[in-house]
Amino acid sequence: MAGLQGKDLVSIGDLRKEDILNILNLAVELKAKQKSGQPHKLLAGKTLAMIFEKPSTRTLVSFQVGMWQLGGHALNLSPDYIQAKVRESIADVARTLSRYVDGIMIRTFSHDNVTEFAQFATVPVINGLSDLSHPCQALSDIFTIMEKKGKESLKKLKIAYVGDGNNVCHSLMAVASKMGLNLVVAMPKGYEPNEDVTKKTFEDAKESNAVIEIMNDPVAAAGNADVLYTDVWASMGQESEKEKRKAAFKGFQVNSKLVSLAKLDVIIMHCLPAHRGEEITDEVIEGKNSVVFDQAENRLHVQKAVLALLLA
Repeated sequence: MAGLQGKDLVSIGDLRKEDILNILNLAVELKAKQKSGQPHKLLAGKTLAMIFEKPSTRTLVSFQVGMWQLGGHALNLSPDYIQAKVRESIADVARTLSRYVDGIMIRTFSHDNVTEFAQFATVPVINGLSDLSHPCQALSDIFTIMEKKGKESLKKLKIAYVGDGNNVCHSLMAVASKMGLNLVVAMPKGYEPNEDVTKKTFEDAKESNAVIEIMNDPVAAAGNADVLYTDVWASMGQESEKEKRKAAFKGFQVNSKLVSLAKLDVIIMHCLPAHRGEEITDEVIEGKNSVVFDQAENRLHVQKAVLALLLA
């Protein structure tokens, strides 16, 4: 079982195309074993420290259950236990935890916190979410698209993301540019993706022959799409901007009218939690084209592959 290049997963940029394919292929194998009840204790005796500066449902449960299914153990370290930058420095926390555990997963606000943990830890560090990047989500998204549409057709698909140019969008752009995919992202003016992320995305796209477009027209983005993806308009920590954002994103809701512009067999994706009635309607998220909960489940299988490749 080939490991990942380097020792951390801070962002999709840490991965080569070969690394992404290794993760996806192993996730297929691990999902099949889990579904058939075959043991796959690849991390027996291993321990993962999970640091949560942001609360979570999917990240917490998928990593904790994943470690257990792999034969290992996960520690849930809430802000009450880990007060990096408050009681002690990130460097000291990272170096101390490295003496106890085999890996660290951190879900935080500032991306700098993740990079600092990776700098000082001597065990693999996994970004469970930061304000800039959500690599595990994007890997799970591509796995879900591959599962629903077929691995061989990935490069022929039009993937459309309609929503905020946030961490999910950044990581989706990064994985598409690494894999040579066709991705259109659409958001209102002023809510485009980070400039540095965009620059790196287009550089990688040249090498992989990916087609990445950024626009402000949700109708053009959704037109003839094979995949239609959205996320919340106001992420955690942006609550004060909620009303301003609701006004700005008017017209960017994934509803039956927007879905009708896509292909008949379009799959609808959302990384959850969803603000139903805002970025997506009940009718769409509960409709026959929705794969939202399959997508959520796949966090478990893909993260198990990441854990196995990094920690084994």
